[in-house]
Amino acid sequence: MAFERRASSPTVFEQQREGLVREIAVGMEQVLQNINRLNRNLESVIAVGNEFGSVEALWSQFENFMGRPGVQEAEANAPDQGQEEAGQSHTPGHSPSHSQDMSYEEEDTVTK
Repeated sequence: MAFERRASSPTVFEQQREGLVREIAVGMEQVLQNINRLNRNLESVIAVGNEFGSVEALWSQFENFMGRPGVQEAEANAPDQGQEEAGQSHTPGHSPSHSQDMSYEEEDTVTK
């Protein structure tokens, strides 16, 4: 008879366990909802980023196209830079080198 009464009415331990299981279930549901929300936000961020893919490709092509003469120009100026680094830079009262005079004259003729 004690066994039947015990089976029909839950003990304090079983009541507390059921309460904790319900709290855990609610918490897990909230975690699932937040993960789904995070997933949607990440998908929207990725979608916005993908929209800029074509723009990025265009700018990369432009940069590569415009960068080619700059590389050749930098290589042409490299010997001049080496002299300046060696302590032969232009100082006040010292005339610039002939190659520098030519570049200024060329600029004047181009602008006229």
